[in-house]
Amino acid sequence: MGLGGVPIALPFLAGEALDQGLLTFRELRRFHAAVYPGVWVARGVELSAVDRARAAWLWSGRTAVIAGLSASAVHGANWVEPETAVELVHGNRRPPRSIIVRGDRLLDVEVQFVGDLPVTTPARTAFDLGRRSDLRSAVPRIDALMHATSLTPDEVAELAARHPGVRGLRNLRVALTHVDAGAESPYESLTRLLLVRNGFPRPQTQVRVYDAAGLVVARLDLGWPQWRVGVDFDGAQHWTDPAQRTRDIERYARLAELGWSDIRLTSGMLHNNPQRFLDRVGAALVAHGCPKTW
Repeated sequence: MGLGGVPIALPFLAGEALDQGLLTFRELRRFHAAVYPGVWVARGVELSAVDRARAAWLWSGRTAVIAGLSASAVHGANWVEPETAVELVHGNRRPPRSIIVRGDRLLDVEVQFVGDLPVTTPARTAFDLGRRSDLRSAVPRIDALMHATSLTPDEVAELAARHPGVRGLRNLRVALTHVDAGAESPYESLTRLLLVRNGFPRPQTQVRVYDAAGLVVARLDLGWPQWRVGVDFDGAQHWTDPAQRTRDIERYARLAELGWSDIRLTSGMLHNNPQRFLDRVGAALVAHGCPKTW
């Protein structure tokens, strides 16, 4: 146990803790568990993606740079699952399980510190995510990173220009044409991508709807204000929270009163019957005067 008799909750190097007298070998084995070779944490602690990134960095002897989705999590992006394999730029080519080591060449301007953790900058992180993932994976991941930081697509494109010939640049360029920092969930990103790739006009994100007095009566996930058509993704809370359901019903009525059509979408429809959703959106847009392009 650590000083004060409390198990050490954050990842730590066992050798350092023992040398510094923070715990005994018996306390280490009894109250802690190994995360990676030499890196331990208190038993029962659920590590976040950032905690795992720190643990992997400690495994490297504090010499690696955290990259990829792990860097995205350190920068504050949501939707990085704790069990996601940690990505490091490091020279050790024999990492333990659940650590991915990359031999990338990083320029000095592509690395920064977040606290004491060395990570790839948001632009470099997006560069790596975009070139190593397919479009359906890259767009939500870059959206989340942009939402958490001040990153812009132009910054990523400028960085890419410094790395001509790197594998995956075509994937990255295509992804950058689709990203939007306004997306607040992966499903919103995927919905926007589905619409655009099926020929629909690109929707705005987080559309505010105002009443005659100029008050905001609704904020839609996606929409076309010029045609008063919106799209909302219904997560679980819309069905399990009675108060949320009441607010949704009231909002839906107000939108109709203001001449808006709001198309609702669930994860089941997105995955199992996207054409039905596209047909509903298309019909609403045509009914509101949008020229058909899909």
